[in-house]
Amino acid sequence: MTGPEAERSRAGCIAANLATLRSRIAAACEAVGRRVDEVAVIAVTKTYPASDVRILTNLGIRDVGENRDQEAAPKAAECADLALRWHFVGQLQTNKVRSVVRYADVVHSVDRERLARELGTRARAVGREISCLVQVNLDPESAAGVLGPRGGADPRDVLSVADAVHAEEGLAVGGVMAVAPRGGDPAEAFGRLAEVAAQVRARYPQATVVSAGMSGDLEAAIASGATHLRIGTALLGDRAANVG
Repeated sequence: MTGPEAERSRAGCIAANLATLRSRIAAACEAVGRRVDEVAVIAVTKTYPASDVRILTNLGIRDVGENRDQEAAPKAAECADLALRWHFVGQLQTNKVRSVVRYADVVHSVDRERLARELGTRARAVGREISCLVQVNLDPESAAGVLGPRGGADPRDVLSVADAVHAEEGLAVGGVMAVAPRGGDPAEAFGRLAEVAAQVRARYPQATVVSAGMSGDLEAAIASGATHLRIGTALLGDRAANVG
């Protein structure tokens, strides 16, 4: 199947996946007495083409996440005509910051003060304001995790990182982000994240974002107060099949 027929088939598949996802989110919200409009979906399009981003946009998705700058930068440029909010959700090295600040509206993985300072410097250089989430390491004993090498600040250091973000003109403290540890109880992990998020909000009331939950654990994240879900597989299919 090629050409327009393949495009229609792909669009239909993504639309069906989105409908199923929205049903899951609605059920999870109902179970804990939350409103559906309290939870936003970030479509993580890592390894998927810009054509999928356009399909998602046609379905009403406006928040798009990427893990790697080398893929994200050209994809964001290709989709520059769309009214999208780009989220950088992967581990971020300082040598990639110059590129990332040119397209990312939100950086989810700020986990050290040096990175905050570099983001501030580069954001000011291009005249942009970036919302920053402090990534919290919920599994400090682990050397690797879902997104590759485990990142995230120790929960005891999160406020210091938030302070470093706040000190930089061009940056705003948006909230927190975390990945549930492999093999652990996501409900317990996200419960700890909720406690850290409350500490950050107490100091920075505008920092209301809790980025937590992916395709496999979104229910636990919603139950613990997640405001943003980072969804890839449940929307776009198995990545292994896509890249293999």
